[in-house]
Amino acid sequence: MLTAAEFRARHRPGHPLLLPNAWDLASAGWLVADGFDVVGTTSLGVAAVAALPDGAGLTADATFALARRLTSACITVTVDIESGFSEDVDEIAGYAARLAALGVVGVNIEDSGPDGNLVDPSIAAARITAIVDAAPELFVNARADAFWVGGDAPREERLVDARGRLAAYERAGASGAFVPGVLDPTEVRELVESTALPMNVLVQPPGGLDVAALARLGVARISTGSLLVRAALGAMTSTMRAVREGTAPPALDVPGYEVVQAHLARPAG
Repeated sequence: MLTAAEFRARHRPGHPLLLPNAWDLASAGWLVADGFDVVGTTSLGVAAVAALPDGAGLTADATFALARRLTSACITVTVDIESGFSEDVDEIAGYAARLAALGVVGVNIEDSGPDGNLVDPSIAAARITAIVDAAPELFVNARADAFWVGGDAPREERLVDARGRLAAYERAGASGAFVPGVLDPTEVRELVESTALPMNVLVQPPGGLDVAALARLGVARISTGSLLVRAALGAMTSTMRAVREGTAPPALDVPGYEVVQAHLARPAG
């Protein structure tokens, strides 16, 4: 497993960490076997496994249980804790400290709440500071959701909002900045240059900025978010439809039984 310090050092502007997001022990172990020595969790995936809604603050137990499974299997993991699973900063800090005690190397905390609205940046900053004080070894990735939440506000206003939020989170002690939903290279560059924190963005859709392009813009971390769990569900649906209809299966790279056994029927790492 990577240490927290080693994980922190992987965030290099221009040489981004490509971080896949897993949703259970099998998906995390599979990614590790494919050469990724650190994974993140995806809140959508964890919520889906538990048959709960994402972003509603209901998956604290499921998230912690997954973190325990992954660290017990010697898998280096940074954990998505939504907006902290509580309104109480002490409870949020305590939860993060318990994750750190398991060996988790980082947390991702967002500034949109269960009601789907942006949290006041001073409240989000207080949560970040509480986590840093309780678990200083954790890499606290502060997510600014101005591009995902904001109604009909022009993108220019969202960019200004995101920059202001990141400045507050940097002062609060965050280790990294995460702005999902930003796709334009000019916006990515402006966000990178607006903060001293290493910048994290989501992987771009097909036809968008690739890893090399994001590296040139100074990005330090690229996450897959919920992409992998959605891709897995889509592949399952396509395959079963082909079986049911007697048509040619989709062109998928389906691993053989022995390959799955070899990669997952043993502790990862």
